[in-house]
Amino acid sequence: MADFAVQLRARHTKIRNVPIAVTPEGFWCCPSPAVLQKTMKNQAPQTKPHKGISPPNSKASSVQRAPTISSEKRTIANSNVENPNSLANLSKVTDKPQQKHKISVGFGQRETSDFKVVLHGKDGFVVKMSVHKNVLLENSNYFAQKFSENSPMSCAEIPDCDDVEIYVETVGLMYCKDIKLRLVKQSVPRVLRILKVAESLGFRACVVSCLDYLEAVPWVGDEEEKVISYLSHLQIDNKDGYGISPLLRRVSSNTQNNAPNNTLSQIIELVLKSTEDRARREMKLVVSKLLKENSSSTSGATDISTETLYDSCKVCLNSLLDRFRQASEPEFTNQTMEVRDPVNRGIVLEVDNLLWLLEILCDRNVGDNFITMWAGQDELASLHAKLPIMSRHLVSCVTARIFVGVGKGEVLPSKETRQRLIHVWLQPLIDDYNWLQHACRSFDQKVVEEGIGRTILTLPLEEQQSILLTWMGRFLKSGDACPNLQRAFEVWWRRTFVRPFVEEGNRS
Repeated sequence: MADFAVQLRARHTKIRNVPIAVTPEGFWCCPSPAVLQKTMKNQAPQTKPHKGISPPNSKASSVQRAPTISSEKRTIANSNVENPNSLANLSKVTDKPQQKHKISVGFGQRETSDFKVVLHGKDGFVVKMSVHKNVLLENSNYFAQKFSENSPMSCAEIPDCDDVEIYVETVGLMYCKDIKLRLVKQSVPRVLRILKVAESLGFRACVVSCLDYLEAVPWVGDEEEKVISYLSHLQIDNKDGYGISPLLRRVSSNTQNNAPNNTLSQIIELVLKSTEDRARREMKLVVSKLLKENSSSTSGATDISTETLYDSCKVCLNSLLDRFRQASEPEFTNQTMEVRDPVNRGIVLEVDNLLWLLEILCDRNVGDNFITMWAGQDELASLHAKLPIMSRHLVSCVTARIFVGVGKGEVLPSKETRQRLIHVWLQPLIDDYNWLQHACRSFDQKVVEEGIGRTILTLPLEEQQSILLTWMGRFLKSGDACPNLQRAFEVWWRRTFVRPFVEEGNRS
């Protein structure tokens, strides 16, 4: 650690030495408010600071270390490094906010300094930097222009400086041979602050080093949005040829062959073909969440097409039908476990895939065509009765989810589709109902029964009567092994036996 020689002035008091330490986070940091307050209150005569031996010039950097302060003040400075305070914190020290504090910072050979840069911070602090014209001319287009317009010139005033601390650090970087090395272990937000000041000063070497740092370092949390937002406003690619394209390549692609929708289709296909249960389940949750974010985004985010989802549904339905055909063959039950297990596992996999795709379609309010496809699976429904209930019952989970969606208004199939759905799939669902209650942990009996009842009640009254009377006969024989549609039955009863007489009484 190195220390800079710093002086602080308050009103008309004598000049007082205030330790400012070099930290891993930057070139300098202000003392803590407690230390500054102690210095301000000390009215004792100021003694001359102890002069130490100046360290030799470093070969790695052109910054010359200032003479060290006393051991007592070095201890104070080192203690402040653990909790470095910005200039904004110093405004809390005094009771009078209008009071200004003046801080002096020197770089390189202080005795050969031939130029002053005075920064007027918005927090009431004034920082005077003792620098060298040749260093500013070599590194800063801003100061080079100032010198050419105002010659001779011995001092530059920077009013309303937004970030005094970073401004001082950026000027200090002009004295460094390896700027990128100084940025190592810095935080992304701090490097963005340095980049902003360096760009305003026309400090090309620093800008390039900051961009190289940002290109190499990972962006964590909201850092990515901060980097992209700043670079999009910076727009220095064409002006000075710094080149921000390598950074933006991290978040955007220039290749036209890798269209986002094609990539989404590939992701869906990979998930559907996975045979590892846990990994498939976790990735389905992740992909579903991200697709939901895309569909709800107001910034025009790329979303997967409905056509792609339905193509995947058709593939899964065809695969499910093939496995039902294999499992319904008479000799299938006599086959060995090595033959039967892949077929039964394939049924479970395709049903799980169909349920996942149906959830995505319902989230997008585009699930109507899925109901039409499912209601048209006559062969699948006829094979359903030929399979053992242990192998087939999961298929009824798809039917149950469809009834829930219709009952909640998530999908709006036509009357013909609803009629066909009940005609083809209600009886298989009733046959599997007892197994669904005991074998499926995610099966919500009340919700499914509510969905079935509401779907039936959307049909013409005569069809409601036919379906509910058939259900009543089954329910009276099977009890809890059959869906309880009593609420739908009560609605139908009132529509049939109460409402006509009420309306007739009102007309009379």
